Amino acid sequence: MATVCSPHTISRAAVSSSSVKYSPSQSQLQFRSHFPNRRHDSSSLHITAPNPRAATKGRVLCSQNPNPNPTPTRRPDYVPNRISDPNYVRIFDTTLRDGEQSPGASLTSKEKLDIARQLAKLGVDIIEAGFPAASKDDFEAVKTIAKEVGNFVDKDGYVPVICGLSRCNEKDIKTAWEAVKYAKRPRIHTFIATSPIHMEHKLRKTKEQVIEIARSMVSYARSLGCEDVEFSPEDAGRSEKEFLYQILGEVITAGATTLNIPDTVGITVPNEFGQLIADIKANTPGIDNVIISTHCQNDLGLSTANTLAGASRGARQVEVTINGIGERAGNASLEEVVMTLNCRGEQVFGGLYTGINPKHIYITSKMVSEYTGMHVQPHKAIVGSNAFAHESGIHQDGMLKDKRTYEIISPEDIGYDRSNEAGIVLGKLSGRHAVKKQLEQLGYELDDVQLETVFWRFKGVAEQKKRVTDADLRALVSDEVFQPEVVWKLHDLQVTCGTLGLSTATVKLIDADGREHIACSVGTGPVDSAYKAVDLIVKEPVTLVEYSMNGVTEGIDAIATTRVVIRVENSDMVAGEISQRTFSGIGAGMDIVVSSVKAYIGALNKMLGFKERFPQEIPPESAERTPVSA
Repeated sequence: MATVCSPHTISRAAVSSSSVKYSPSQSQLQFRSHFPNRRHDSSSLHITAPNPRAATKGRVLCSQNPNPNPTPTRRPDYVPNRISDPNYVRIFDTTLRDGEQSPGASLTSKEKLDIARQLAKLGVDIIEAGFPAASKDDFEAVKTIAKEVGNFVDKDGYVPVICGLSRCNEKDIKTAWEAVKYAKRPRIHTFIATSPIHMEHKLRKTKEQVIEIARSMVSYARSLGCEDVEFSPEDAGRSEKEFLYQILGEVITAGATTLNIPDTVGITVPNEFGQLIADIKANTPGIDNVIISTHCQNDLGLSTANTLAGASRGARQVEVTINGIGERAGNASLEEVVMTLNCRGEQVFGGLYTGINPKHIYITSKMVSEYTGMHVQPHKAIVGSNAFAHESGIHQDGMLKDKRTYEIISPEDIGYDRSNEAGIVLGKLSGRHAVKKQLEQLGYELDDVQLETVFWRFKGVAEQKKRVTDADLRALVSDEVFQPEVVWKLHDLQVTCGTLGLSTATVKLIDADGREHIACSVGTGPVDSAYKAVDLIVKEPVTLVEYSMNGVTEGIDAIATTRVVIRVENSDMVAGEISQRTFSGIGAGMDIVVSSVKAYIGALNKMLGFKERFPQEIPPESAERTPVSA
């Protein structure tokens, strides 16, 4: 038996205040990346990187850098098929397209817009906003980004190119154009496979047929009025070189402006991939009239190295993602590629540089991690939590004497403030001013209402632990900020568990109209029983496919951050396959069951919001859950 008491709706007056075990803040924060001169409602939260500077050729001061004060260089004017400065490398960010293909990484349209705005602040040259033909939601998201982000020109004349991906067929290409054409600088990116295994088993087409399709579809894209067309020979890393030279020459003649060379399965090694770029540059007719690009997958852990090898041999556009997220093992990491060029560009790469403002790297990484629900591994280069941490006594001794002994990059260079440089220790006696100051140092700017909300959450934590760390503050802000629009909100939660019987949970939720709903259930553990009680109220059958929990800090009084992923079967057909749409949620709290329930409700809210906009994409299905014992 799953139900102990039946779910029912009650008025607020019917519940005594003494029954409240958990009462989250009544005000909900809205997250929005700061975008200059854009209108925001008064409840918007702005996140800014500490000490921002212009997105110019600002080089990081590595300990080996012989030139400690490099001269800033202005970003070259954008022309689709050429770059006036031969040392400039365009950054093509595909976080919103390839990155979202990561299992469990599901983004709402609003989240995609927020990330696109932050990518513009970061200074990426091209934003691949999505695959417009994949679904109505993707189309609308790309269209919105093209209108909102693709038309904001800063004081230096910078505006990102907005790109849409398409297969080599007229329907995809027309759909992509209809989505991106509103941008000041629109681009269509079309692709077709060129490796023997793909042509034989997937496409079932001859070389001649593939060449004709590629040539005619690039020509079709140009005929729509798009002057910026990128072409990718999918699985170029396993394609025959002579065939690559031939098909690339044909699409150049048809009007392609950028040729992207993807190592789709991550099979190549750096010297091999670098030689491929060099051979294409030397043997493809008309290659001087286009930009060569790289797109390296990370199946062997070589995506960043391969990307840099390609740039060193002539590629002047690199396709990357924030945190390296993407299909399977992911893509080349933007932060790794950019910081390598910033750090070693003068000595090793002949002066190659980018237009990225590294001060915004950390906050962008954090945003993508929170929105996708994909945690960054602690030892991840540049943005991992251990990237600037030192535990060895020998290392600590060197750091205390001179930070350059063990750090080639300062954390401030990427917009990350190391724990409490100002010496402020936050605790239960700290006031609003101290909390506000520390939040500002972490890159958050809150209005008075938002500060009040976070402050009282902070006081609740500070009453239970001696010191509130920067990581605790980030978790509290994330729990209030990085949440979807509220459909259901947790009001009360009471659980009973142990070895004497089944775990029991009673849950009170508040719906969007302010009505209260109560249900109780039993389960294999407190989390499982609480989730079942939530299901009795929400009545939305889903499958729990992932559940994870991390302690934000050390100790028994640490804040717990929980991430869940739920799945809804999706009948959307893309490339002949049935996709399964997933939605992630995060929650934070000192009570692990409360944290778990908040994460689950967050995922449900995200799913319900999507379902309300596109009900035809989420058909009814039978409920299924993997029991969670905690």
